Amino acid sequence: MFSSKAALRSQLLAARRVTAALSGPGLLAVAREQVEVVAARTIAVYVSMANEPQTGPLIDWLLASGREVLLPVLYADNDLGWGIAPGAADLVPGRLGLSEPPVDLGADAIASAELVICPALAVDRRGVRLGRGGGSYDRALARVSPGTPTWAVVHDSEILDELPADPHDQPVKAALTPTRLVQLG
Repeated sequence: MFSSKAALRSQLLAARRVTAALSGPGLLAVAREQVEVVAARTIAVYVSMANEPQTGPLIDWLLASGREVLLPVLYADNDLGWGIAPGAADLVPGRLGLSEPPVDLGADAIASAELVICPALAVDRRGVRLGRGGGSYDRALARVSPGTPTWAVVHDSEILDELPADPHDQPVKAALTPTRLVQLG
C-alpha cells in the first residue's frame, strides 16, 4: 500500500506528466453514450488543467446541446461555489490558475445538478476518490442531492484497487475515462 496520501499524490502527478495525452474527444465520446448525460439538464463539471483528461470538448458539447453547465468557483478557504458556464471565451481567471464563470451562485448551487463530474488524481473500485488534498470537492460532494450520479474523471491507469480513505472523503459512483465509464462502489 502507500505510505500516505501525499506520497500517492506525488506519484500520480509524476505519472500524469509522463503519460499525458489528448483525451478530450475520448471523454466526450464516452460521456455522450451515457444515459445520465443524455437525461440531465443541469450538469456540474470543471474546466480541466494541464495533464488532466480534457473536459473542454465535453463542456462545449453540453452547452451546444442546451444543457445548463455549472462550473466551480474556488473560494479563499478552498470551498467551492458554482456558476453557470457562459462559454469558454467568457470565463474569468480564478485562484490557483483556474478558469471560472464570472457569476457565483453560491456553494449550494451544486444541489441543482442532475449529474456531477469532478476531477480526481485516482479512484478505487469502492468509489474512494483521491483529490489534490484541499478538500474542495469533498465539501462540494457532500452538498449534492441524494441519488445524483457523481463521477470522477481520471485516466484509465488511475483506477486502482484500493486508496487510503479518511472519514470526510466523499465517494463517487463512477469513473469517467477517455475510453469508458466504470461503475464503482
